[in-house]
Amino acid sequence: MVRGTEREQAILAATLELLGEVGYAAMTIDAVAARAHASKTTIYRRWSGKPELVKAALDHLDADEVADPPDTGTLRGDLLAALRASCARIDDRYVVLMTGLIHAMRLEPDLADALRAHVDNEDLSPFQVIVVRAAVRGELPADTDSRPAHHVAEGQILRHMLLGRPLDADFLTTLVDTLLLPLLTHHFPSEPT
Repeated sequence: MVRGTEREQAILAATLELLGEVGYAAMTIDAVAARAHASKTTIYRRWSGKPELVKAALDHLDADEVADPPDTGTLRGDLLAALRASCARIDDRYVVLMTGLIHAMRLEPDLADALRAHVDNEDLSPFQVIVVRAAVRGELPADTDSRPAHHVAEGQILRHMLLGRPLDADFLTTLVDTLLLPLLTHHFPSEPT
């Protein structure tokens, strides 16, 4: 019998699979439960509905990248390595999943709120760790805000993804050298908490 973390991971994986296969509107909690070999009660005990479940699945997907972003010894190298890792997971299924969610969020306010919460979650950005490392190395001031660079990178990757353009080395190098490094080194201090 599967319990705890394994059960949760199975539910989140089933959610992502079904989103890619049938889209948000057609995905049901019943289908997720069947795919994950879990009960609907188990799912509803943890998440109040589809929007929260989708957010949790996306959070889980992104958390793997953030856990330990590459440390190459330089800000530029760290940015390139983190972006390469992030773009490596973007396949046709991911594109279908994300384009479907973008469309669905225009029709479903609760989903839109959940996806905004996902995107705005700084703990899911490798940029925060990368900027802190760069500050420790003396490449950036200690109060550099990583959020503008994260938002620009995310926007550019999404744009390329939606337009069917390659997320290749040329794109990533241009993104880092012409947008992210100038943005970070211009120095936008973090807002006090």
